[in-house]
Amino acid sequence: MKIQKNNIANNLSMLRQYHKYSQEEVAEKIGVSRQAVAKWETGETIPGRNNS
Repeated sequence: MKIQKNNIANNLSMLRQYHKYSQEEVAEKIGVSRQAVAKWETGETIPGRNNS
């Protein structure tokens, strides 16, 4: 699971920056909070998992 988290975090961050989107813009486009995007980029959580 750690490799998967790292891949998601790295890909999301790289693609977001390449397309010059802020975390807030990505969040608005996909209907999540900016904090969720930030956690995905740091690998703290991954999309689609309930981490409560």
